[in-house]
Amino acid sequence: MYQQIGSLSTLSIKTEENGYTMDSPSAESSPQDRPLIDVPRILTEINTEYGQSNELFDVSCLSDDEVWTSGEDNMMRLYNLHGKVVKSIQTKSGMIPKNIAVTHNGELVYTDPLDSTVNIVKNTQIQTVIRLQGWAPLYVCSTCSGDFLVVMITDDGKQAKVVRYSGSTEKQTIQYNGKGQPLYSSDYDYPKYISENRNLDICVSDSIACSVVVVNQAGKLRFTYTGTPSITKEPFNPIGITTDSQGRILTAEYNNQCIHILDQDGHFLRYIDNCNLENPWGLCVDTRDKLLVDECKTGKVKKIQYYM
Repeated sequence: MYQQIGSLSTLSIKTEENGYTMDSPSAESSPQDRPLIDVPRILTEINTEYGQSNELFDVSCLSDDEVWTSGEDNMMRLYNLHGKVVKSIQTKSGMIPKNIAVTHNGELVYTDPLDSTVNIVKNTQIQTVIRLQGWAPLYVCSTCSGDFLVVMITDDGKQAKVVRYSGSTEKQTIQYNGKGQPLYSSDYDYPKYISENRNLDICVSDSIACSVVVVNQAGKLRFTYTGTPSITKEPFNPIGITTDSQGRILTAEYNNQCIHILDQDGHFLRYIDNCNLENPWGLCVDTRDKLLVDECKTGKVKKIQYYM
Protein backbone atom coordinates (compact mmCIF):
# COMPACT_ATOMS: atom_id res chain seq x y z
CA MET A 1 0.00 0.00 0.00
CA TYR A 2 2.85 2.33 0.88
CA GLN A 3 4.51 1.82 -2.51
CA GLN A 4 1.24 2.22 -4.37
CA ILE A 5 0.52 5.54 -2.72
CA GLY A 6 4.06 6.71 -3.36
CA SER A 7 3.75 5.99 -7.07
CA LEU A 8 0.65 8.10 -7.58
CA SER A 9 2.10 11.55 -7.23
CA THR A 10 5.26 13.59 -7.22
CA LEU A 11 4.04 15.32 -4.08
CA SER A 12 5.73 14.46 -0.82
CA ILE A 13 3.55 12.06 1.14
CA LYS A 14 4.45 12.00 4.80
CA THR A 15 3.78 9.12 7.16
CA GLU A 16 4.64 8.71 10.80
CA GLU A 17 6.64 5.71 11.98
CA ASN A 18 8.64 5.28 15.19
CA GLY A 19 8.32 8.98 15.87
CA TYR A 20 10.02 9.93 12.62
CA THR A 21 8.13 11.64 9.79
CA MET A 22 8.88 9.79 6.57
CA ASP A 23 8.75 11.19 3.06
CA SER A 24 7.46 8.67 0.59
CA PRO A 25 9.62 8.38 -2.54
CA SER A 26 8.12 9.52 -5.80
CA ALA A 27 8.12 7.07 -8.67
CA GLU A 28 6.75 9.34 -11.39
CA SER A 29 10.21 10.39 -12.47
CA SER A 30 11.63 6.88 -12.17
CA PRO A 31 14.24 6.13 -14.82
CA GLN A 32 13.48 3.53 -17.44
CA ASP A 33 14.21 -0.03 -16.34
CA ARG A 34 17.57 -1.10 -17.68
CA PRO A 35 18.87 -4.66 -17.83
CA LEU A 36 22.32 -5.62 -16.61
CA ILE A 37 24.79 -6.51 -19.33
CA ASP A 38 26.24 -10.01 -19.45
CA VAL A 39 29.86 -8.86 -19.40
CA PRO A 40 30.61 -5.62 -17.55
CA ARG A 41 33.47 -3.67 -19.08
CA ILE A 42 35.99 -1.04 -18.07
CA LEU A 43 35.38 2.29 -19.81
CA THR A 44 38.17 4.30 -18.21
CA GLU A 45 41.05 3.61 -15.88
CA ILE A 46 42.36 6.57 -13.89
CA ASN A 47 45.86 6.43 -12.46
CA THR A 48 46.12 8.56 -9.32
CA GLU A 49 49.01 9.45 -7.05
CA TYR A 50 47.64 7.07 -4.41
CA GLY A 51 49.05 3.61 -3.94
CA GLN A 52 50.98 1.43 -1.51
CA SER A 53 52.43 4.29 0.57
CA ASN A 54 49.16 6.27 0.54
CA GLU A 55 46.28 3.88 0.04
CA LEU A 56 43.17 5.13 -1.76
CA PHE A 57 39.96 4.63 0.20
CA ASP A 58 37.18 6.89 -1.04
CA VAL A 59 35.70 8.00 -4.33
CA SER A 60 32.67 10.26 -4.70
CA CYS A 61 31.35 11.54 -8.03
CA LEU A 62 31.14 15.29 -8.49
CA SER A 63 30.02 14.83 -12.12
CA ASP A 64 30.27 12.28 -14.91
CA ASP A 65 33.75 13.65 -15.61
CA GLU A 66 35.20 14.40 -12.16
CA VAL A 67 35.55 12.41 -8.96
CA TRP A 68 36.67 13.35 -5.45
CA THR A 69 39.16 11.02 -3.74
CA SER A 70 40.71 10.60 -0.31
CA GLY A 71 43.24 8.24 1.21
CA GLU A 72 45.79 8.08 4.00
CA ASP A 73 46.91 11.70 3.95
CA ASN A 74 45.11 14.91 4.86
CA MET A 75 44.39 15.97 1.27
CA MET A 76 41.21 15.43 -0.71
CA ARG A 77 41.81 15.50 -4.45
CA LEU A 78 39.45 16.07 -7.36
CA TYR A 79 40.47 14.09 -10.46
CA ASN A 80 39.17 14.23 -14.00
CA LEU A 81 38.90 11.09 -16.12
CA HIS A 82 42.36 11.75 -17.61
CA GLY A 83 44.02 11.41 -14.21
CA LYS A 84 44.68 15.12 -13.79
CA VAL A 85 44.24 16.70 -10.35
CA VAL A 86 41.74 19.52 -10.83
CA LYS A 87 41.65 20.66 -7.20
CA SER A 88 43.16 19.71 -3.83
CA ILE A 89 41.82 20.61 -0.41
CA GLN A 90 43.47 19.97 2.94
CA THR A 91 41.31 19.13 5.94
CA LYS A 92 40.63 21.95 8.36
CA SER A 93 42.32 20.16 11.26
CA GLY A 94 45.22 18.89 9.20
CA MET A 95 44.24 15.32 10.10
CA ILE A 96 43.21 12.46 7.81
CA PRO A 97 39.56 12.43 6.68
CA LYS A 98 37.76 9.17 7.37
CA ASN A 99 35.18 9.46 4.59
CA ILE A 100 33.96 11.85 1.90
CA ALA A 101 30.67 12.45 0.10
CA VAL A 102 29.28 14.94 -2.40
CA THR A 103 25.96 16.71 -1.82
CA HIS A 104 23.36 17.20 -4.54
CA ASN A 105 24.58 20.79 -4.74
CA GLY A 106 28.06 19.54 -5.59
CA GLU A 107 29.65 20.42 -2.26
CA LEU A 108 32.23 18.13 -0.69
CA VAL A 109 31.53 16.75 2.79
CA TYR A 110 34.04 14.87 4.93
CA THR A 111 34.25 13.32 8.38
CA ASP A 112 37.12 14.01 10.77
CA PRO A 113 36.81 11.51 13.64
CA LEU A 114 39.92 12.69 15.48
CA ASP A 115 38.42 16.18 15.53
CA SER A 116 34.88 14.80 16.12
CA THR A 117 33.50 16.87 13.25
CA VAL A 118 31.64 16.67 9.96
CA ASN A 119 32.69 19.42 7.59
CA ILE A 120 31.48 20.84 4.29
CA VAL A 121 33.61 22.57 1.67
CA LYS A 122 31.96 25.61 0.10
CA ASN A 123 34.17 26.84 -2.73
CA THR A 124 37.50 26.75 -0.88
CA GLN A 125 36.13 27.54 2.58
CA ILE A 126 35.62 24.70 5.06
CA GLN A 127 32.71 24.97 7.47
CA THR A 128 32.15 22.64 10.41
CA VAL A 129 28.48 21.64 10.34
CA ILE A 130 28.45 18.96 13.05
CA ARG A 131 30.61 18.76 16.16
CA LEU A 132 30.18 15.76 18.45
CA GLN A 133 31.05 14.98 22.05
CA GLY A 134 31.70 11.41 23.13
CA TRP A 135 31.13 10.14 19.58
CA ALA A 136 33.40 9.92 16.53
CA PRO A 137 31.84 10.46 13.06
CA LEU A 138 33.12 7.86 10.62
CA TYR A 139 31.10 7.56 7.40
CA VAL A 140 28.68 9.94 5.77
CA CYS A 141 26.31 10.27 2.83
CA SER A 142 24.10 13.06 1.55
CA THR A 143 20.44 12.18 1.01
CA CYS A 144 18.04 13.24 -1.75
CA SER A 145 16.34 15.61 0.73
CA GLY A 146 19.64 17.30 1.59
CA ASP A 147 20.08 15.62 4.98
CA PHE A 148 23.30 13.97 6.13
CA LEU A 149 23.38 10.38 7.36
CA VAL A 150 26.37 9.85 9.63
CA VAL A 151 27.72 6.55 10.95
CA MET A 152 29.37 7.14 14.30
CA ILE A 153 30.78 5.20 17.24
CA THR A 154 31.36 6.13 20.86
CA ASP A 155 34.85 7.18 21.86
CA ASP A 156 35.17 4.00 23.91
CA GLY A 157 34.19 1.90 20.87
CA LYS A 158 31.24 0.21 22.57
CA GLN A 159 28.29 1.62 20.58
CA ALA A 160 27.53 2.51 16.98
CA LYS A 161 24.60 4.29 15.37
CA VAL A 162 23.42 6.17 12.31
CA VAL A 163 22.20 9.72 12.88
CA ARG A 164 20.29 11.87 10.41
CA TYR A 165 21.06 15.58 10.40
CA SER A 166 19.41 18.51 8.70
CA GLY A 167 22.33 20.89 8.69
CA SER A 168 23.54 20.82 12.29
CA THR A 169 20.20 19.63 13.69
CA GLU A 170 19.84 16.00 14.72
CA LYS A 171 16.57 14.57 13.36
CA GLN A 172 16.78 10.82 13.83
CA THR A 173 18.86 8.10 15.48
CA ILE A 174 19.06 4.52 14.18
CA GLN A 175 20.80 2.12 16.54
CA TYR A 176 18.76 -0.97 17.46
CA ASN A 177 16.57 -3.55 15.77
CA GLY A 178 13.06 -4.50 16.91
CA LYS A 179 14.51 -6.76 19.61
CA GLY A 180 16.68 -4.05 21.09
CA GLN A 181 19.89 -5.50 19.63
CA PRO A 182 22.52 -3.29 18.00
CA LEU A 183 22.16 -2.99 14.24
CA TYR A 184 25.81 -2.14 13.66
CA SER A 185 29.19 -3.25 14.94
CA SER A 186 31.19 -0.65 16.86
CA ASP A 187 34.76 -1.30 15.73
CA TYR A 188 36.57 1.86 14.66
CA ASP A 189 39.02 0.21 12.28
CA TYR A 190 36.55 -1.70 10.11
CA PRO A 191 34.52 0.17 7.47
CA LYS A 192 30.83 0.96 7.73
CA TYR A 193 30.10 2.81 4.50
CA ILE A 194 26.60 4.22 4.05
CA SER A 195 24.30 5.04 1.14
CA GLU A 196 20.67 6.07 0.73
CA ASN A 197 18.74 4.09 -1.86
CA ARG A 198 16.16 5.44 -4.31
CA ASN A 199 13.33 4.05 -2.14
CA LEU A 200 14.88 5.97 0.82
CA ASP A 201 16.23 2.82 2.49
CA ILE A 202 19.50 3.31 4.37
CA CYS A 203 22.21 0.80 3.42
CA VAL A 204 25.32 0.19 5.54
CA SER A 205 28.18 -2.18 4.70
CA ASP A 206 29.38 -3.53 8.04
CA SER A 207 32.73 -5.07 7.23
CA ILE A 208 33.62 -6.80 10.50
CA ALA A 209 30.06 -8.12 10.83
CA CYS A 210 30.38 -9.50 7.25
CA SER A 211 27.01 -8.05 6.31
CA VAL A 212 25.11 -5.33 4.51
CA VAL A 213 22.43 -3.93 6.84
CA VAL A 214 19.44 -2.21 5.24
CA VAL A 215 16.78 -0.32 7.20
CA ASN A 216 13.87 1.69 5.89
CA GLN A 217 13.66 5.46 6.21
CA ALA A 218 12.21 5.15 9.72
CA GLY A 219 15.12 2.95 10.83
CA LYS A 220 13.24 -0.35 10.85
CA LEU A 221 15.35 -3.33 9.76
CA ARG A 222 14.36 -4.58 6.30
CA PHE A 223 17.05 -7.18 5.65
CA THR A 224 20.65 -8.20 6.18
CA TYR A 225 22.72 -9.55 3.29
CA THR A 226 25.62 -11.82 4.25
CA GLY A 227 26.99 -12.79 0.86
CA THR A 228 26.60 -15.81 -1.36
CA PRO A 229 28.92 -18.41 0.21
CA SER A 230 28.21 -21.07 -2.41
CA ILE A 231 30.01 -18.93 -5.00
CA THR A 232 32.66 -16.88 -3.16
CA LYS A 233 35.88 -18.47 -1.91
CA GLU A 234 36.68 -16.20 1.02
CA PRO A 235 34.37 -14.90 3.82
CA PHE A 236 32.12 -12.02 2.75
CA ASN A 237 33.87 -8.73 3.50
CA PRO A 238 31.85 -5.75 2.20
CA ILE A 239 33.60 -2.39 2.09
CA GLY A 240 32.30 0.43 -0.11
CA ILE A 241 28.60 0.65 -0.89
CA THR A 242 26.50 2.66 -3.32
CA THR A 243 23.08 2.57 -4.98
CA ASP A 244 21.96 3.42 -8.49
CA SER A 245 18.97 4.87 -10.33
CA GLN A 246 17.32 1.44 -10.49
CA GLY A 247 17.44 1.02 -6.71
CA ARG A 248 20.13 -1.62 -6.96
CA ILE A 249 22.72 -1.94 -4.21
CA LEU A 250 26.38 -2.42 -5.09
CA THR A 251 29.03 -3.32 -2.55
CA ALA A 252 32.78 -3.84 -2.97
CA GLU A 253 34.00 -7.20 -1.74
CA TYR A 254 37.61 -6.88 -0.71
CA ASN A 255 38.36 -10.54 0.04
CA ASN A 256 36.94 -11.93 -3.19
CA GLN A 257 38.03 -9.05 -5.46
CA CYS A 258 34.57 -8.38 -6.87
CA ILE A 259 31.41 -6.27 -6.67
CA HIS A 260 28.08 -7.72 -5.50
CA ILE A 261 24.92 -6.32 -7.11
CA LEU A 262 21.63 -6.74 -5.20
CA ASP A 263 18.11 -5.58 -5.89
CA GLN A 264 16.53 -3.17 -3.40
CA ASP A 265 15.06 -6.09 -1.45
CA GLY A 266 18.42 -7.75 -0.89
CA HIS A 267 18.22 -10.45 -3.55
CA PHE A 268 21.56 -11.24 -5.17
CA LEU A 269 21.61 -10.43 -8.89
CA ARG A 270 25.20 -10.90 -10.06
CA TYR A 271 28.88 -10.21 -9.51
CA ILE A 272 31.24 -7.92 -11.33
CA ASP A 273 34.32 -10.12 -11.21
CA ASN A 274 35.78 -9.79 -14.69
CA CYS A 275 37.39 -6.34 -14.56
CA ASN A 276 40.70 -7.36 -12.95
CA LEU A 277 39.75 -5.67 -9.69
CA GLU A 278 42.51 -5.63 -7.08
CA ASN A 279 41.43 -4.89 -3.52
CA PRO A 280 38.32 -2.86 -4.47
CA TRP A 281 37.35 -0.41 -1.74
CA GLY A 282 35.28 2.72 -2.41
CA LEU A 283 32.36 2.93 -4.83
CA CYS A 284 30.16 5.57 -6.43
CA VAL A 285 27.93 5.81 -9.50
CA ASP A 286 27.64 8.78 -11.82
CA THR A 287 24.42 10.21 -13.25
CA ARG A 288 24.41 7.62 -16.03
CA ASP A 289 24.85 4.65 -13.68
CA LYS A 290 28.47 4.11 -14.59
CA LEU A 291 30.26 2.59 -11.60
CA LEU A 292 33.52 4.01 -10.26
CA VAL A 293 35.60 1.65 -8.16
CA ASP A 294 38.83 2.53 -6.41
CA GLU A 295 41.57 -0.01 -5.75
CA CYS A 296 43.13 0.91 -2.44
CA LYS A 297 46.59 -0.54 -3.04
CA THR A 298 47.11 0.26 -6.74
CA GLY A 299 45.55 3.72 -6.42
CA LYS A 300 43.58 3.17 -9.63
CA VAL A 301 39.98 4.26 -10.20
CA LYS A 302 38.10 2.14 -12.73
CA LYS A 303 34.94 3.32 -14.45
CA ILE A 304 32.77 0.33 -15.31
CA GLN A 305 29.67 -0.09 -17.45
CA TYR A 306 27.33 -2.75 -16.05
CA TYR A 307 23.99 -1.75 -17.66
CA MET A 308 22.99 -2.08 -21.31
